[in-house]
Amino acid sequence: MERNRPIRDTTPTSTARSAPTGARLTASVVAGELTRLTPRDRLLLDLLDAHKTFTTEQIHTLAFTSLARTRIRLGQLYTREILDRFRHYTRPGSQSWRWCLGPVGAAILAAGRGDTLPRPATVRDATARVAMSPTLPHLVTVNGFFVALTGHARTHGGTRLRRWWNEARCREQVGAVVRPDGHGVWVAGTRAVPFWLEADLGTETLSRVAGKLTGYAALPPSWAYPVLFWFPTGARELNFHAYLTRTGVPDAVTVATAAADHAADTGPVGPVWRVAGHPGRVSLADLAPHGDGAPWDG
Repeated sequence: MERNRPIRDTTPTSTARSAPTGARLTASVVAGELTRLTPRDRLLLDLLDAHKTFTTEQIHTLAFTSLARTRIRLGQLYTREILDRFRHYTRPGSQSWRWCLGPVGAAILAAGRGDTLPRPATVRDATARVAMSPTLPHLVTVNGFFVALTGHARTHGGTRLRRWWNEARCREQVGAVVRPDGHGVWVAGTRAVPFWLEADLGTETLSRVAGKLTGYAALPPSWAYPVLFWFPTGARELNFHAYLTRTGVPDAVTVATAAADHAADTGPVGPVWRVAGHPGRVSLADLAPHGDGAPWDG
C-alpha cells in the first residue's frame, strides 16, 4: 500500500450505510434526518462547512466530554452519510480519522440556505480533494490551533473564542494584500484580543516567513492586529527571532510567537507568547491592544 493513499474506511462493512447513494438526494431524506439531529450535530455541520475537516480528537475537544462518546456519535453520523471520513496509511501505527461533510450533511446545509441539494458524487469529490491536498497537514494544524482555544473556553468561564475565520474568509476581508491562515478574537474577562494567525510547519525558509510581515504592515489601521506565528518547535521559533533581530520588524506590526512543543501543557492560551523585541513570555490575553492599538470591530 502507498503511504499517502487515503482510505475511506477499514472497519467491518457488515452494517450498511443507511442513507441513499443515488444520483441525487430527495427532500424527504433530508427532512427525515433533520428531525434526528441534535444541536451539537448541527454545530458540527456548520463548523465542517466553514473549516473543511477535523480529526476525531479535535471534534472531541470542540463538542464532547468523552472520546468514546465522540467515536460512537461520529460513527452513527457516518453510517447515515451525514459525515464522511478518511485517513492515510501510516507506518507504524494508525492515523486518526479526518471527518468531512457527507452527502446528507451537505444537503442539510444546502436546504437550510435555500440552495439546490448537491449530488452525493459532488460531495464525495470534495472530500477526496481535501484528502489528497498537499496542504492538508497545514489545514489540520490551523484548525487545531482554534480548536484548542475553543476547548479551553468550554472549561474556563469568562473566556471565549468570539470569532474564528478561515483563510477564505480572511481573504474576503483583506483582499490580496496578505493571506493569513486564520483570524480570531479571543476574549478573556474584559480583554479582547483580535489576531491574525500564521501557522508554520517548518517547510518554508525563514526569509519567506518573515516576508509575510510586509503585507501585514500594509493593512489599514483598523486591521492592524497582532500577528501570531505558531511554530512546531522551540528551535524553529528561536531561529525566527534571530532572523527578525537581523532584519527588523515593520513599523506598526506586532509579532508574537509560540511553539507547539513548548505549549503542550497550556496550549496557545497560556504564557507561551514571545513578543518580538521584548523579553519574557506572556499569555494570549496579555496581547490585548492598549492605547492606540487596533480596535476590535465587534
